[in-house]
Amino acid sequence: MTARLILLAITLTMALTLGGCDAVTALMADPKAAQRIADSKAIGSACRHGLRSIEDCYRLNEKASKAAIFDGWKEMDQYMRDNKIEGIAPTADKAPQPVEEIIDEKAADSAGKDKPGASKPKPKPADKAAR
Repeated sequence: MTARLILLAITLTMALTLGGCDAVTALMADPKAAQRIADSKAIGSACRHGLRSIEDCYRLNEKASKAAIFDGWKEMDQYMRDNKIEGIAPTADKAPQPVEEIIDEKAADSAGKDKPGASKPKPKPADKAAR
C-alpha cells in the first residue's frame, strides 16, 4: 500500500513538473533577450501605425529581430483594423544626404603658402551622376 502511495506521489510530482515547463523556461529566460524581442515588437507596431511597409521596417531596423518585428506589425495591423484606426504618415522619411567635399590640391597648396590662416574650401553638394 505504501509503495503505491509513493509511486502515485512520484507520478503526480512529475506530471505537475512537466506540465509547468513553459512557465519554468519563461522564468529562466535571459531578460536582455526578452527586452530585445519586446523592442522589436514595438518597432513593428510603430512601423504599422506609421504606414510603413514591413520591408521598409526591416530595412530601417536591420539589427532588430525580423520575426518579432513582423509579430508587432501584424498585431498592430489587426488592432488598427478592429478599431478602425487610421495610420499616421511619417514626417521624416529619409536621412539627409551626406555632403561631398571636393578639395583642389593646387588651390589648397597655394592658399596655404600665401595665407597662414587661410580657410578650407567649402563643401559642395554631391553630384547625382557620381553615385
